[in-house]
Order: sequence, then C-alpha cells, then structure tokens
Amino acid sequence: MNSSLSLKGLFRISRPINLLIVALAQLMAAHFLVETNDLGLPVLQDYKLYILVLSTVIITAAGYMINDYYDVKIDYVNRPHEVVVGKGIKRRVVIVLHSIFNFAGIGLGYLVSPRIALFNFFAAFLLWLYSNELKRRPFIGNLTVAFLTGLAIYLVAIYYRKSELLIFTYAVFAFYLNLIREIIKDIEDRPGDRKHGCRTLPIVFGFRRTKQVIFIIAACFVISIVLISLSLNQPELFYYFGVLAVFFIYFMLKIYQGDRKEHFTRLSLYAKLLMLVGTLSMAFL
Repeated sequence: MNSSLSLKGLFRISRPINLLIVALAQLMAAHFLVETNDLGLPVLQDYKLYILVLSTVIITAAGYMINDYYDVKIDYVNRPHEVVVGKGIKRRVVIVLHSIFNFAGIGLGYLVSPRIALFNFFAAFLLWLYSNELKRRPFIGNLTVAFLTGLAIYLVAIYYRKSELLIFTYAVFAFYLNLIREIIKDIEDRPGDRKHGCRTLPIVFGFRRTKQVIFIIAACFVISIVLISLSLNQPELFYYFGVLAVFFIYFMLKIYQGDRKEHFTRLSLYAKLLMLVGTLSMAFL
C-alpha cells in the first residue's frame, strides 16, 4: 500500500537499532573515558552531551533516508521485501524529511559549539555524496562510511578535548570493523549492484580478490589496535582486545569459508556485534 508517510515506514528507514548503537557509543565514551567536563561536573550532567548525541543520531538517520532514496531500484533486486521508499513513504516525502533532519542536526550541533555544527555539516554532505555517487565506486564508498562511523565516536573527544588518544582507539576500532562490514555488504548485494551499474569491489575485483582485500584490512586493523593499545600503556584494554581477537579470528575464518548470500548476511550482523562488544570495553577502563 502506497502512502505519503507511515510511522512504520519511518521507523524502518531510519534504522533505530543502528542509531541506538551510535548513541550508546558516544554516551559511553563520554561517561567512561572523558568523565568530567571543563567545570569538573560529571559529563552525564552536561545537557550539551545529549544535544551532541541527538544531533549525531539525526544526521545519521538522514543519511539512511537518502541512501534508501537513491538505492530503491537496487533494493528491489537485493531485498525486495524490505523496500520502504515508494511503499511506506513517498519518494518526495523522503527528500523533505532528509532535508529537515539535516538542518535540525546541524542546528543542534551549533547549540553545542560552532565546531560541532561544522563537523555535522561535513558529515551530512559526505552522507549525501556517498549515497548519490561514492557508493557506486570501488572502495571509496566503503571508506567514507567507515570514516564517518569512527568520526561519530571521536566527536566526543573533539568537543571535550579530553582523552583524545583513548577515544581515538575506539574510533579506529569502529572504523576498521565498519570498513570490513561495508565490503561484506557489497559482496551480499552483488546482484542488484551489478544490474544497476555499480562498480563496487566485488564487481570490479571479483569475489576472491575482494576477500583478500578484507584480510589485508584485517591485518592493518590488528596492527593499528596493538600499536595504539601499547602506546596508551593500559594493560586492561590490551587484554580485552586480546580476548576479542579470538572472536575476530573466528570472524575472519567465516569470511574465508563464506560463499553464499546468507553467509554474508550473518557475517554483517556478526561485525555489528563485534563493534558493540568492543564498545562495551569502555566500562572496564
């Protein structure tokens, strides 16, 4: 049934679970890693933190909307039962909502600080550019989304100017895991991407070589986390990531063995769970 706007459609198009993960990562980074603001008050008593989180969530939701808007034809091939644009929400309504959310996110960012507003504007522009063009190119689209995922966490350090290296560790963690996940999603979405002229890594490089790229990224990921963890001189973090490495190795093994769409659907979810578990380690620091 085609309608101008349905709450169910709006709920699905904005990916509420993903938005909750973003909000949780920012709140945990502030509470466990920054702890206090410039006035010495606990950050959870700082109302600007909640405005910062809300602005990030709104910008992210707008990114999901514009992505679904541009991808509607591809999604009809890859996941026809999950298409919302044109079914639950009319296309022109999606564009209006996208614009309203972006303006609101940038405006809320300005209430926190002009610097945050500038980063929010930059993120909103990159998300539009990704959906409109970059995601159809090999690797650059994956890199863009992964960068913005890491930036969402690092925004906390940008605003409070505390614990920069520690928060950067988690930003790097989120960056690499999301980069791998985005490439996995491209493998999963090959039929629709190929039909509509997208030149993603699996289409340009082929299935096996794309897996090799993932393994190279995974090696860079492990080396980066080890080097940063050692420079922080925090054994707890090093041990936690060491335990997490066991699950990451299992994840890589499953990528090596995977050869069907349903395999990569599960692997995409597994990557999201790894990111969530890694974020929870903030509580132990």
